[in-house]
Amino acid sequence: MSMTRTNSVRRTGGDYFEPDDAVDPKAHRHLRGLLEQIDYTAYTANRQVLAGALGDADAQKFQRLATATAVARARWVATALAATDGGRPPSRAQIDEIARERMAYEELTEAYDALRRMVERGYLAYPAAE
Repeated sequence: MSMTRTNSVRRTGGDYFEPDDAVDPKAHRHLRGLLEQIDYTAYTANRQVLAGALGDADAQKFQRLATATAVARARWVATALAATDGGRPPSRAQIDEIARERMAYEELTEAYDALRRMVERGYLAYPAAE
């Protein structure tokens, strides 16, 4: 059974090995070994590229992204509230501005989640608390 996840950016399939019942156990083990090599190659590439581009992930980096995300969320909602002040429907220009503010919030949320996943998967080091 393949699970599919959908988010606002893309659609991705499950990340799990699903053996074909028609293949014998020795072939399954061989294929699993090949897939582990492939996964390790991708892991190594991610560690090298991401660590080189971003350095270690530390509390300050998470704090900056979290703060920027919170500010963007506040701007988005404040813009929507201002556009609906007075009980009239928002104009097209106001809707466009609300959409821009929402996009900024969503993009920053995705970046925060991506940084967290990079730490979770071991692509970026996160210094231990002292």
